[in-house]
Amino acid sequence: MNSLAGKVALVVGAATGIGAAVVRRFASEGAVVVASGIPLPTLDEGLRRLGVTALTCDVTQDEQVRAVVVATLERHGRIDVLVNAAGVIAQDDAAGIDDGIWSRQHEINLAGTMRTMRAVLPHMLSHGGGAVVNIASVAAFNAGAGSASYAASKAGVVALSRSAAQAYGTRGVRVNALCPGWVDTPMAAREMQELAEELGITDSEARERTVARIALGRMARSEEMAAVCLFLASEEASFITGAALVADGGARMPAAARGV
Repeated sequence: MNSLAGKVALVVGAATGIGAAVVRRFASEGAVVVASGIPLPTLDEGLRRLGVTALTCDVTQDEQVRAVVVATLERHGRIDVLVNAAGVIAQDDAAGIDDGIWSRQHEINLAGTMRTMRAVLPHMLSHGGGAVVNIASVAAFNAGAGSASYAASKAGVVALSRSAAQAYGTRGVRVNALCPGWVDTPMAAREMQELAEELGITDSEARERTVARIALGRMARSEEMAAVCLFLASEEASFITGAALVADGGARMPAAARGV
């Protein structure tokens, strides 16, 4: 407990899913947490008592990203940990990629991660270091059919993380990517609906097909991904940087259910 005591953490994409779970876990571990996202993250009384604050941030808008970073520094004086959890997904294949879908996924998943890192890293470098955890996806390595744009954007997140890790390791900044498989989030629920419609089956049947491909026999909970983020952000991972940590329950094929 309290593995982040005294640390200031900025969590981007904190309104739902993994980001929201990270906020709760980091706060319970003693961090001062700023939760940002669209919509504005909802904070219950427990989180407020733990000192969590919420700010609106659209990662496609550089001025909003910079404003959140400035506001965090003005309130707390530093940023020790940055978690990038903002992300979207839409189905497509390489032969029929829609420019709008491609651009939106890259603007949020990849360029959004770049913008927050670009705004936070100079501060970390001038204050002796910090830890960055970027949420990528196992799709970066095992892209299934129907995930062309999404997988490409998440592969970019892994590459960006590794480049930054190499550039700033000697200056005390660690940068890692977490690559989840299926996580039981609102995003996954929408994917199950899309799969069900595509195959003419129920949402429950779509979920069963997906889970059948996971060695552990279930999707992950957001809290389990938050625990991995905590590890990567903490001193327990002091010699880990440039890693792409896969946490997929042994699935390896994120969209393989479409081939079942």
